[in-house]
Amino acid sequence: MKRSTFLILSIAGVYGAILHAAAWSVNNFLMTGPKAYLTYSSSVAAGAHSGMEECKFQFGWERWNCPESALQLSTHNRLRSATRETSFVHAISSAGVMYTLTRNCSMGDFESCGCDDSRNGRVGGRGWVWGGCSDNVDFGERISKLFVDALETGHDTRALINLHNNEVGRLAVKATMKRACKCHGVSGSCSIQTCWLQLAEFREIGNYLKIKYDQAHKLEMDKRRMRAGNSADSRGATAETFHHVHATELVFLEDSPDYCTRNASLGHHGTEGRECLQTGKNLSQWEKRSCRRLCTECGLRVEERRTEVVASCNCKFHWCCTVRCEQCRQLVAKHFCARRDTAAAAPNHIKRRNKGHKR
Repeated sequence: MKRSTFLILSIAGVYGAILHAAAWSVNNFLMTGPKAYLTYSSSVAAGAHSGMEECKFQFGWERWNCPESALQLSTHNRLRSATRETSFVHAISSAGVMYTLTRNCSMGDFESCGCDDSRNGRVGGRGWVWGGCSDNVDFGERISKLFVDALETGHDTRALINLHNNEVGRLAVKATMKRACKCHGVSGSCSIQTCWLQLAEFREIGNYLKIKYDQAHKLEMDKRRMRAGNSADSRGATAETFHHVHATELVFLEDSPDYCTRNASLGHHGTEGRECLQTGKNLSQWEKRSCRRLCTECGLRVEERRTEVVASCNCKFHWCCTVRCEQCRQLVAKHFCARRDTAAAAPNHIKRRNKGHKR
């Protein structure tokens, strides 16, 4: 299988294949090649989508919250950004594609793929041997590379950074795999176990990559040598920089912009109008500080609004075998970031809280 076999116009188009009804800014998905590989396209699209959904979850209460513009992976000047956030987008998207391909392989969706039994029969450790049906991550890795890495056609530093972060995502899938075992022995004595490797929950991969995002390393490039373009001197500067980068480390080139304020040209919506959390059960410290992070530290105030919510209630089990619920309406308090100068114009039923601007 040659990498040149595939032509994918835009990673955003992958999402568009299954999200055409959503109001997302995406291009059409186009791929040419042997019909055998077309069977993977829906898995690639689903994997890319799961990656972006995980991105939205991981950054749900942060100033940058994985907006639609993240799908474009480009700036208004058509130069792809290489920020810390872009590094995460590449990694989680790549991981999502590999994860879905691997899972679908294990489910028997592809005729050309089956379990990874390459280690079966070998002694894995004291009291256990390799066996069973391990998830075939090698297959998922190989096919995902053909699709995702084919997007990078350039040879500049940005392309190399994107390829590196794609690989970080794939390595995350491998790093989080779990060993599952089955006991054998007389009367369930479990004198020996047969074990295999299986994929972790995708949320665990998202958590793993979020830590990598927090620890991401900024590359310090020699600007003078980089201006040489695709010359030997420029390539040498890039090679020297990547020589010190660990394979599992996310890297970025540019500092992140100010996500507090709206920047239409860059596709950043700012934090005005964003919901934040102040009260609720089982909130983490990070979630409890979301109003300060999104509102007050961005020069906005916290506004409390009473919103009517319809939810199931008074549910009863009826023999056999249904559960019937009533629909109850209740007012709940939600908090949003609002401009300070709109206090006088707000409706009377809105309760306002001004916590001041922390600099």
